[in-house]
Parts: sequence; C-alpha cells; structure tokens
Amino acid sequence: MMDKPTVLGYIKDQPRALRAALENKDEFVAPFVEVFKRHNIKKVIFLGSGTSYNVSLIAAYYFKHIVGIDAEGQYPTVFENYEKADWTNTLKKEEILFVGISQSGTSRSTLDVMRQAKQDGYITLALTEDLNSEITKHVDIVVHLLCGKELTPPETRGYTVTVFTLYLWAVSVARALGVYDEGRYGGAMNDAKALADNFDTVIEEGEAWYDRNKATIVNSDRIYVLGYGLDYGSALEGMLKIGEMLRIPTLGYEIEEYLHGPTMSLNKRQTIFLIGSDEAEFERMLQIRETFKKYTDRVHVITCKDIDKDDRDVVFSVKTNKYLAPVMYTVPIQFAAAKGAKDIGIDTNINPFDEPLAHLPEKQN
Repeated sequence: MMDKPTVLGYIKDQPRALRAALENKDEFVAPFVEVFKRHNIKKVIFLGSGTSYNVSLIAAYYFKHIVGIDAEGQYPTVFENYEKADWTNTLKKEEILFVGISQSGTSRSTLDVMRQAKQDGYITLALTEDLNSEITKHVDIVVHLLCGKELTPPETRGYTVTVFTLYLWAVSVARALGVYDEGRYGGAMNDAKALADNFDTVIEEGEAWYDRNKATIVNSDRIYVLGYGLDYGSALEGMLKIGEMLRIPTLGYEIEEYLHGPTMSLNKRQTIFLIGSDEAEFERMLQIRETFKKYTDRVHVITCKDIDKDDRDVVFSVKTNKYLAPVMYTVPIQFAAAKGAKDIGIDTNINPFDEPLAHLPEKQN
C-alpha cells in the first residue's frame, strides 16, 4: 500500500522534479518558443491566482529583464474588471500573448480571462499540469507543466518547477530572438543544470534552518516576509505558504514599503524573513536587518550570497544567478510552513475551507 501523499513528501521530491523537467525541457520549451517564431510578440500578460500569481510576477520580470519585451503579471479578476491588454491602443492583437498559469487547470478566474481573450482574438496559451483540465478547452495553445500532480491543497513542488519552467522559457526565447548569443544561452543553461543537480543540498540546508529555529517560528504572533526586485514574488509565495499551512497571521511586503508604517507594530514575538540577493537593494537589506534586530531577535535572512551570518540565517552553499535564485529561496519557508504545521498538530492534507469558490467543481474538470 502506498504512503499517503504529504506536503513534506512533495517538498523533498523537488530535486528529482527539477532534474526531470530539465531533462524533458523540449516538451514545454519548444511549443512556447514557436509562438515567438510565428508571431511578432511585443507584450506578454501572465495571469494566475495564488501560487500562480506569484509566479506570474517573476515571469514578467524574466521577460522584461532577460528577453527585453513588455510583460506584466496580473490577478485575473483584477484584469477582467479593470484592465485591458493595451491601454495605448498601438499594438495589434496578434502581438499580445496571454499566458494563463494554473497547475490544476481549474482556477475560475484564470479560465474566465483566457476564454475571453481567445474570443477577442488574442493569442492564448495555458501552462497546466492537467492536459485534460477545463482551461485547455479555452486557449489556442496548451503547454504541459511537468511538476506532476500534487494531491495536497498547498502547492510546493508546483511552485519551484513553474519558476524553473519560466526561466527556461525566458532564456530560450532570448536565444531565439537573438538577445542571447550561444555563449550566454549556454551559460544560462549550465546554471540551470547546476542548480537542479545540487538541489538536494538546498533541501537539506533549508530543512536544517527550520529545525534550528522552529521554537521561535511556530511561537510567533505574526510573521512578515519581505523581498525586493525579483524576490518580491518570492516574498508573496512565502506569505502564502505560511498562511496555508502554519496559519499564523502573515504579511508579505516589498522590503522598503514595510518601513513606511508596518514597522510600527514590530515587537519581540514577531518573526521577519528577509529574502534576496543580487539586486540593487541587497546592502540596504543588510542594513535594515541590523535595525530590526534592535526590536526582535527573530530576524532571518534567506540568500545565497555570502554574508556575516548567524544561526537565524540560511545562506545556501549552492550558488546560482539571480534569476534562478527564487527557485531556492522559498524552500526554507516551505519547511517552516509544512514542518511547523506538523509540529503544532495541523494536518496540511485537509483543507479547512470547504466552500468551492476559487476552483471549478470536480464534475466540470
């Protein structure tokens, strides 16, 4: 009899999943790159909810900073009600690509936007693990997300594989469009392989960090997760995972914005996670850390850059480029959420909210 799937099991399976995704990258990279070869894409709109929204923010960053084209990450309902694809009215519909990210393929809001975008004549693509899900019926192109099905409510393996997928998309499109030459593309792919090959170490170091800090983490009155630049998306994903599993009130902020008011509620029973590395604010983050320590000693830096650290911090021995670093940075928080929940008696296999509001009912899948 097979063991019951657990969030911790999926977290620890991430090294295998990343290596499998890289080995089979042609399955999801080739059809995506083909869109850019066939069409003069000038803007990409990434849409998703929950984990998929957090990934969408990172994806938009990739396509702006790696590929050099306009991109944005949007909440589907906000986009549907208040936004449009091109406020300048200068782009043709065939120059705009809508990408709907939904691991299960059942997110109501994402499906609604993708259906409408296709009806309006835009190019639409779904990235989903379930190739028979409802979203696949309402888009032009379906791309397989090779994360495997997760049978527990919180998504962990799906997050890391999706970020990894989007990185591979971005560097491959950059190569196809001539933004990256073969040398630069080869270096980017070597970085991806090195990270996947060494992800077991990331898992070990992330879990060890939680184990040595669990007493204060699970006994926090509130947790703040702060990031900047590319890792603002990492901060939002960390906030989501803590909220889903450990269920301590948790807030995610862009690091500088946290200083504009929310700091006034800081006290010794609150915990702060600071996430980031190779962006303009890195030194600023370290300065802020020292200030926060005057008010609480529960301040944790999560990075792969070498710093003056103590046991509160996780400084990964695995090094990678700033674009791939987010694949690592939520791992410690995944452990804090999943192992923390287990340590205080929360069963993360059970969704405490039974009303089916965000996803389609099972019978429609």
